[in-house]
Amino acid sequence: MLAKALQGGKQLTRSELVSVLQQAGIATDDSLRFTSIMMRAELDGIVCSGARRGKQFTYALLDERAPQARTLDRDEALAEFARRYFTGHGPATLEDFVWWSGLSVADARAGLEMVKSQIMHEVVDGQTYWFSTSTPAAKDLSQTAYLLPNYDEFTVGYKDRSAVFDASHTKKLDPRGNILVNTMVLDGQVVGTWKRRMKKDAVIIIPNLFIPLNEDEIRAFAESANRYGAFLERSVFIPDLATALVQNQALE
Repeated sequence: MLAKALQGGKQLTRSELVSVLQQAGIATDDSLRFTSIMMRAELDGIVCSGARRGKQFTYALLDERAPQARTLDRDEALAEFARRYFTGHGPATLEDFVWWSGLSVADARAGLEMVKSQIMHEVVDGQTYWFSTSTPAAKDLSQTAYLLPNYDEFTVGYKDRSAVFDASHTKKLDPRGNILVNTMVLDGQVVGTWKRRMKKDAVIIIPNLFIPLNEDEIRAFAESANRYGAFLERSVFIPDLATALVQNQALE
């Protein structure tokens, strides 16, 4: 019935699909029940995410959204999975791939073995890092600042985050010590977290800095916030980063 409702390129919102299910006699009064139904439909390869309709998300038929998808056998799928991970996330370790993919160590290692000839590796401090042959040379990241969203691949894509996050700042995260939140990244390092408050025509960026910033670094984050505001088509207000640092952080 979901397939029939979405057939022909239709892309429906959650509320529209709730009505479809209710008209078919399927109870969806509990929002968790509807969520479970749609998750199962996604796992079964029936539906996938459609295009945004304003601020609302939609669902579409997977067969119509990706009509030329390949069918892979198990070994081919493992190899493709590994190749894509190390191409998109490298330099990364086997342990990182296990963490990110949810595969067993044996399956992750098997996938890596099948694509070793297609990627490169380097050993650093006894640890092997794999990456694409097309990985660009490292560039100067000085004064490069980003406001990254929750669960951005920069942090969620790796088991070992020591290269980008100083563990001494863990106490400055939320009570759970969660690094998979909105992060402030400077020169490739996580130097804080941030929150937002949405107003009708503006977005307020509230920083939580781990370290003091100089004027150039403050300016770099302000520029990043302005790009975010432009994406949202809202003006941006950022409490003075330097003042926020002095008032809210116990600097060591």
